[in-house]
Amino acid sequence: MSRALGPLSVSPVGLGGMSLTGAYGTADREESVATVLRGLDLGVTFFDTADVYADGENERLLGPLLAPHRDRVVLATKVGLGVAGREVDGRPEHVHQAIDASLQRLGWDHVDLYYLHRVDPQVPIEETVGALADVVRAGKARHVGLSEASAATIRRAHAVHPIAAVQSEYSLFHRGAEDEVLPTLRELGIGFVPFSPLGRGILTGAVTSTAFDPGDTRARHERYQGEAFASNVRLVERLSALADARGVPVARLALAWVLAQGDDIVPIPGTRHADHLASNVAAADLVLDDADLAAIVDAVPAGAVVGVRHPQPHLLDG
Repeated sequence: MSRALGPLSVSPVGLGGMSLTGAYGTADREESVATVLRGLDLGVTFFDTADVYADGENERLLGPLLAPHRDRVVLATKVGLGVAGREVDGRPEHVHQAIDASLQRLGWDHVDLYYLHRVDPQVPIEETVGALADVVRAGKARHVGLSEASAATIRRAHAVHPIAAVQSEYSLFHRGAEDEVLPTLRELGIGFVPFSPLGRGILTGAVTSTAFDPGDTRARHERYQGEAFASNVRLVERLSALADARGVPVARLALAWVLAQGDDIVPIPGTRHADHLASNVAAADLVLDDADLAAIVDAVPAGAVVGVRHPQPHLLDG
């Protein structure tokens, strides 16, 4: 089973790598390695990382693990976020430096998909995408992607070089992409990659406390604080009742809803636990009819979630 992500063919559910090396608390390397290997056994072929994840350690982890399976996996990495001295950096010279550094950490000669992690407001998108196109022409990447880009930016970028995929936050807890981004992607034949399709874990039903481990980035998110968190947990409880009636984990139901929004959508839930990954992959086999979809949206209506979705909204384009 596979899905078309623009010009790429990938598994219906991918693996977001960020949590494999921290971000949501301390990560255990052996456990993370076991999770990646389990994903390969389960047929996961789409893996997502970035140069900024754990200061490059995420790429160092994934590169050697995936290298023996190079002919059947699609690996994406990103450039332009969390750069020293600049929150975002889309300068062409940085793009060229960053791809070489990423390839060195991965131990690969090219990646399949190279995203601009965030749009740099100080650099015209045409210049950044021009540099990404140079990367493709040099054989260091097969395709170009964008992350958290507005519909207008996507159009401008696509006019310079074909954009294969756009990733943005999208889940039952955040549906902003439905207004302009998704229609634009479908018009242009660009794939859509939802990150945080489980709301950074809250849609798993397992997050019942805001007493996070040191280093867990969710402590900075408004949706995980005080009354906002309590209100959002009540929404998850409503969704959990539907999942219980189907006899499936609530996370699987939430992912199945994302998958049901279109065959051009490939979510990349992150996890460092092999059993969670197996459950996420199984979401592709969970068929939802119109009544199921209506009940899910009734349980978690658009706009019902409390709190701003990102602690740094100025890093989002549009």
